[in-house]
Amino acid sequence: MLLRALEDRVFLPVGSDREVSSDFQLIAGTNRDLRAGIREGKFRDDLLARIDVWTFRMPSLRERPEDIEPNLDYELERYAQRHGRRVTFGRAARLQFLRFAASPQARWPGNFRDFAAALERMATLSASGQIGAKEVEAEVARLQATWSEGQVSDDDEIVRARLGPEALAGLDRFDRVQLADVLRVCTEARSLSDAGRVLFAASRERRSSHNDADRLRKYLRKFGIEWNELKG
Repeated sequence: MLLRALEDRVFLPVGSDREVSSDFQLIAGTNRDLRAGIREGKFRDDLLARIDVWTFRMPSLRERPEDIEPNLDYELERYAQRHGRRVTFGRAARLQFLRFAASPQARWPGNFRDFAAALERMATLSASGQIGAKEVEAEVARLQATWSEGQVSDDDEIVRARLGPEALAGLDRFDRVQLADVLRVCTEARSLSDAGRVLFAASRERRSSHNDADRLRKYLRKFGIEWNELKG
């Protein structure tokens, strides 16, 4: 019924024996990989074919580091309006939090909801009205622990979603574990170079010249994966 409504703009209302037509525009949003869902049998390919006419990707918070500092001030202002209590950051604590918030370690899976909640907690716990290093360190530790608990731990599922079940069956266990970790880092990184710096942090210390992006690009191509396709 839904497929026909999308295709022909005609449907049969519940309890009626007469079809009606409807002229509408459909706007749909998702935070899931629908093509991976099709491969796993969790989403219908004929439905995606009908709704995937124009696609626009909304960049996540970790891909928009320039938005972090202005929103820090905005959220503190909102906190003051809600609670009638103005809270500020100590200078060193502000820099400490901003460095973490824009780093590859800051996943922000909930985007601005996570960010706003973090500032709410720090502001509430700042008894003196100024957020200091103590509050920042406690919040960073809390976020990292929370994100670690919520992270997908099944390496096979991560690789299967990217390569499909047949390719997964042809990989050694060693390659599955390694590739799954690489895919996690790539998914969370803002750019190919950022991902390379995280993945090759130890070995790059011993080299005089660094080309982490090229090294990572070659690794992904071993498995038929292109960076642009991965991020798209």
